[in-house]
Amino acid sequence: MTTRPTLAAVAAHAGVSPSTASLVFSGSSRVTPATRERVLTAAAALGYAGPDPLAASLRRGRSGVIGAFVGERLLYAFRDPVAVQMLDGITEVLGGHGVGLLLLAGDTGRPSADQIARIPLDAAIFATCGLEDDPALDHLRARGVPIVAVEGPIVPGAVLVDIDDRGGTRTLARHLHDLGHRRVEVIAMPLRLDGTRGPVTAARRSRAHYRDVRHRLEGVEDVFGRVPAFETASNAVAEGAAAGRALLDVPAHRRPTAVIAQSDVLAAGVLEAAAELGLRVPEDVSVAGFDGADLHWLGETRLTTVVQPTDKKGRAAAQAAMDLVAGAHPPDVTLPVSLRIGTTSGPAPS
Repeated sequence: MTTRPTLAAVAAHAGVSPSTASLVFSGSSRVTPATRERVLTAAAALGYAGPDPLAASLRRGRSGVIGAFVGERLLYAFRDPVAVQMLDGITEVLGGHGVGLLLLAGDTGRPSADQIARIPLDAAIFATCGLEDDPALDHLRARGVPIVAVEGPIVPGAVLVDIDDRGGTRTLARHLHDLGHRRVEVIAMPLRLDGTRGPVTAARRSRAHYRDVRHRLEGVEDVFGRVPAFETASNAVAEGAAAGRALLDVPAHRRPTAVIAQSDVLAAGVLEAAAELGLRVPEDVSVAGFDGADLHWLGETRLTTVVQPTDKKGRAAAQAAMDLVAGAHPPDVTLPVSLRIGTTSGPAPS
């Protein structure tokens, strides 16, 4: 086995002290150009590329890596424009600090508890998963890893970066109520990541893991009272289309006059289902979403939606993580959202 050359060997080869060789590789101006050249020539001759970054990180007590936990498989996360935009905001801030990002997926892609206990992380951002009973939380907290939670989970000591899910959805529901809609149904994102899809029962709702799902449902019910909700297995266009067909492919007197999807991706699927069934939007049914995502494939159709500052949310989470690593404890943040009225909502059909 080839032995990695050491800094001491380079120093001996160059005829200088190890401390002088160390100053050369740290970029110190206290070393003369001639001495610097002699050390670098010795390093090249021995095949020495520089100090071991892992050993350096251990000496500093930092790994230079922030972990981002996402709730679903990366396949779904990278198909979700909101998740991608938020991760882009996170990497923008971390890159400015010279810190790397390690993505840790949910479902079958999540490392084991033993692996999580050994992964060197300076901090952890729960980026798209609000699981309050996620076993990773216990392992990270036991190690003293600082935690930033994006829209949850709520855990002691963690910094929460939140948006006004309930208030935003309430404003959206009031918009539809003012248009005369009374038969409204919700297409919900997963309440738990167990592949369940179908009508949400009271028992299922009581066991919901995700704060944003609960809050967006509560915002609708602030205006309409208890409404039927249909849960999807993942946040995907195909799931929204399947749910849309289930809600809309019924006799007209039973069909909702408005469908509120908990994400723009799901709403795009509902629009697809309505077109398949020959229903006009918004003349026959209004469709609304949440996120303000860039769904370029909708063409001239502009989705009525609640716009959230996704990139700002990612940047806020990353900055909170860096503040925690530096020993500070930043306050929780709640970012505002706004209603954007598009072409997919209109008066309730008579």
